[in-house]
Amino acid sequence: MRAVIAAEAGGPEVLSVSEVPDVEPGPGEIAIAVAATAVNRADTLQRQGFYPPPPGASEIIGLECSGTVAALGEGVEGWAVGDEVCALLAGGGYASRVVVPAGQVMPVPDGVDLVTAAAIPEVAATVWSNVFMVAGLKPTETFLVHGGAGGIGTFAIQLAHRLGARVLTTGGTPDKLAACAALGADVTINYRDQDFVAVVKEVTDGAGVDVILDNMGAKYLGRNVDALALEGRLVIIGMQGGSKGELDIGALLRKRGAVVATSLRSRPVGEKAAICAALVEHVWPLVAEGLVRPVVHGTMPLEDAAAAHALMESGEHTGKIVLTV
Repeated sequence: MRAVIAAEAGGPEVLSVSEVPDVEPGPGEIAIAVAATAVNRADTLQRQGFYPPPPGASEIIGLECSGTVAALGEGVEGWAVGDEVCALLAGGGYASRVVVPAGQVMPVPDGVDLVTAAAIPEVAATVWSNVFMVAGLKPTETFLVHGGAGGIGTFAIQLAHRLGARVLTTGGTPDKLAACAALGADVTINYRDQDFVAVVKEVTDGAGVDVILDNMGAKYLGRNVDALALEGRLVIIGMQGGSKGELDIGALLRKRGAVVATSLRSRPVGEKAAICAALVEHVWPLVAEGLVRPVVHGTMPLEDAAAAHALMESGEHTGKIVLTV
């Protein structure tokens, strides 16, 4: 099979396509002939040597894919060879074939083409598990997502908006903020020339926001706590702004707030299966109705993985970058 291999830890130029041994499904696994995969920021970190896969996972980069069922492992039921699917992976997506636990395989949502479906699993699982399963965002509450024009941000804005929350988001350019507003963001904040804490307090009459989804980590830690409402929940899913910061416990206590840090990739297979089942039940119908859609910046062939990583790191994209196999 073909796969993108990193010759060493480094920049995008270390990536190239090579022939590697085929993978076969074990008990409880499904082999997928990959049609497309999508680029995530975690992929760029793995390429640099900072985010190794969990024990037992493929060393090949790639956290999601779409394609057709190629083979079924022992004990797998409910699927047939040729079924069109998408899947949440612990690794291995940048290849023409991948094996994945059956519980992490999902049908392609109605109305979504097979290639575009590759852009859904990781963002949908991240948003649903963190914003709704962990933070418990309610329709009457206010939600802030940082980096609204990215893959996770574009999906989070739509899902929170469609489920009735008031949505605030940050972004770095007028065009990106306009795109966020078109997706359902009620308030957009340019982090380059606006203080998001001040804007949050202004538009909420000083109350703050109930849930924050943050990919910055240390850089925003104190300000995120300042922006929380009483009994607010801050969910940290990334460390783009560093891994070590100071937390004012007194401020958190006064707000009876919660700070939760989560990682999707390292969760046990059973937990990932439960998240995927929840997506099919709660999110797929919204996608099928066209109320929530994956935002795809563009598609590139697998051979252009290096260019796709460079684009991801430039920050000039809106939504997901898809690699076709």
